[in-house]
Amino acid sequence: MINLESYYLFSNGKLLRKDNVVRLQRQDGKYKDLKIEVMRDLYLFGEVETNTKCLNYLSQMKIPVHFFNYYGYYTGSFYPREQNVSGTLLIEQVSAYQNSLKRMELAQKFVFGAVENCLRNLKYYQRRGRNLTDEINQITALEKVIFRTASIQELMGIEGDFHRIYYAAWFKIFNKDVEFDKRVRRPPNNLVNALISFLNMMTYSVCLSEIYITQLNPTVSYLHTALERRFSLSLDISEIFKPLLVDRIIFNLINKGIVNEEDVEKNSNYCYLKPTSLRKVTQAFDEYLQKTVMHRQLHRKVSYRHLIRLECYKLVKDLLAEQEYQPFKLWW
Repeated sequence: MINLESYYLFSNGKLLRKDNVVRLQRQDGKYKDLKIEVMRDLYLFGEVETNTKCLNYLSQMKIPVHFFNYYGYYTGSFYPREQNVSGTLLIEQVSAYQNSLKRMELAQKFVFGAVENCLRNLKYYQRRGRNLTDEINQITALEKVIFRTASIQELMGIEGDFHRIYYAAWFKIFNKDVEFDKRVRRPPNNLVNALISFLNMMTYSVCLSEIYITQLNPTVSYLHTALERRFSLSLDISEIFKPLLVDRIIFNLINKGIVNEEDVEKNSNYCYLKPTSLRKVTQAFDEYLQKTVMHRQLHRKVSYRHLIRLECYKLVKDLLAEQEYQPFKLWW
């Protein structure tokens, strides 16, 4: 079995097809040939030009391409023509969205999974001497309300309250003096918010790549509203995995001094990771995706990334009425 890799390109230039090779032609005249046969997906950072010949080839090879700008802000994805198409599943996926009770049930489970995994993070640091009892109790109380919510709007309100408490606890987890008291998105205003925004977008992109392998349609979602020009199912699934793939990486990067205030560009209106820092954080993210854990049901080691694909398959089974969906919960 071939081990597929994600490719991350931090360079300006042109991405072109040359015979059966995809080549990055840099502005200084140097080039890099990409191993297309072992590529899982492609992440482009900076100003990269391409053409339809190259995109057609990437589509033929079933490789999604995710685009980020100079500051690491996600700008969009090239989603190849779906190979694994199921009319039956699409009908069931849309029917579940249109059925208010079914949509609510799935949306509640996505939020429940996210809360459980955030609680797992807090309890991990509680066992290591951080005083997080108040935050854990407050979030646990909110968790009990999740399955009593009557609308998506009410559920999103609960999610917002829980995230406010959760993020407020982070200053107790950090062992470095960093500025962070609440989540600020557009644009981020400090190092921690810049890391959250970037890693959230990376997690969203990975979820989209894994959805592509399944028969799910990425535009039909349940917690987030299905809108045009947005792969909103990736947002649903990424909620469950952010505590693992975003939060734990940030705790590690800051507490070990891998990133600090010198890794960001600041002015009065924004705070973004520097290009050199983007490389450093992306490497940490990729290494984390490749970590493995012994799966309780499969009785074999699976990567953190593969857990996302398994989550997609669990959703498929629920939609086809084969097995009730239960969200992924950290057990380690």
